[in-house]
Amino acid sequence: MTNRQIHLGLLAQPQGDHPAGWLKSRAPLDAATDIDYYRSVAQLAEQGLFDLFFIADTPATRTDNLHVHSRNPEYNNRFEPITLLSAIAGATHHIGLGATASTSFYEPYNIARLFASLDHISHGRAGWNIVTSANDYAARNYGLDKLPPHDERYVKAHEFYKLVESLWDTWEDDAFVYDRESVTYYDPAKYHVTEHEGKYFKLFGGLNIRRTPQGRPVIIQAGSSETGKNFAAETAEVVFASDPTLAAGKKFYADLKGRLAQFGRSPDDLKILAGLSVMVGESEAEAQEKYQELQRLIHPDVGIMRLSADLETDLSKLPLDEPVPVSMIPAKANFHQSYFNMIAEMIRAQKLTLRQLYAAYERGKVTLCGTPVSIADHMMEWMESDAADGFMMSFHVVPDDLSDFITKVVPELQRRGVYRKAYSGNTLREHLGLTRPANRHSR
Repeated sequence: MTNRQIHLGLLAQPQGDHPAGWLKSRAPLDAATDIDYYRSVAQLAEQGLFDLFFIADTPATRTDNLHVHSRNPEYNNRFEPITLLSAIAGATHHIGLGATASTSFYEPYNIARLFASLDHISHGRAGWNIVTSANDYAARNYGLDKLPPHDERYVKAHEFYKLVESLWDTWEDDAFVYDRESVTYYDPAKYHVTEHEGKYFKLFGGLNIRRTPQGRPVIIQAGSSETGKNFAAETAEVVFASDPTLAAGKKFYADLKGRLAQFGRSPDDLKILAGLSVMVGESEAEAQEKYQELQRLIHPDVGIMRLSADLETDLSKLPLDEPVPVSMIPAKANFHQSYFNMIAEMIRAQKLTLRQLYAAYERGKVTLCGTPVSIADHMMEWMESDAADGFMMSFHVVPDDLSDFITKVVPELQRRGVYRKAYSGNTLREHLGLTRPANRHSR
């Protein structure tokens, strides 16, 4: 029996993460822009003692194939995530608040200031998911025809991150003395300028807000390419993994944790959360039927669109009920390499028809249909096999599936002694067992 505690994050989609989830959800039809509803979902996750409430984001809408995108609410109606989490912070007390923000379209100073502010507003619960962006729709919103090549984006991201990290250390922890008697608001000796001129950024200045409750927000990543894994090993404190099998999960876990030593880090400095969706039933058959009902609701236009985006090729002209030709697989990916590789392997190994392929593809996670006991067994097997430190949960229909997990699976995990019965800390770092980083300028 493992003594390790399972860490849980929630990938928060207002009506559910399944492409047909919005057709079944009890959420308001306009849930995507209903802040009161979002707060209720975050509060529900907090009742379930989740470590992290997480907003994935892309700074883009779709500008073509609108007749297809109109069948799926995924991209075209959403809050800006840091604004959203700032509003949620006041309605929650413990759960971590993480969001995606792209190094391809922000300036380092903007990111440093935004997430420092969120960490203060939430009293130490902020996390930044560093991405380089993965579609050209976003690029065109910022005056580019397309994104730069994958590895070049990571070179820029590394320089970007180092500047943000430096800006978060502008002020030493005890710089602000607020001394009315001596008329001294802060100690000037404990302010440190960031001066930098590099390939992508030039900066001279400092952050105009004191050091944050966590020292710096928790750093999150999800890259699975060689470049992405090296970047994560150097900088990340949470990594979202997307391996569909236990064997693949163990391999990724050992690989990434094994890279930490070269950066002077220990395995405990990084938590790997495996992607997981669950469908809970009184029996596996009942859970499976609930899932298959959703799968049958996926509109072919939506299924094909999702595959085409992640395989980076147009599959819309192929017959629905014939195997997808191996020749359709491009030579390499430029966007989400893990998703690309997953689809390519399904085409090569399983010889699926296009209809079967979009019904089976789950974009970096596994749907586990089962009882509370079997779901808990699965989660513990991944923990005990060193395939994960926890799970990034996405629920197909929200709030129903999230509520089922909290009321049925969480008590089973607690009974086994692998999941908290109450929050023992106040910050996201405390939930995850991560140390608070020292300011680089402190003596």
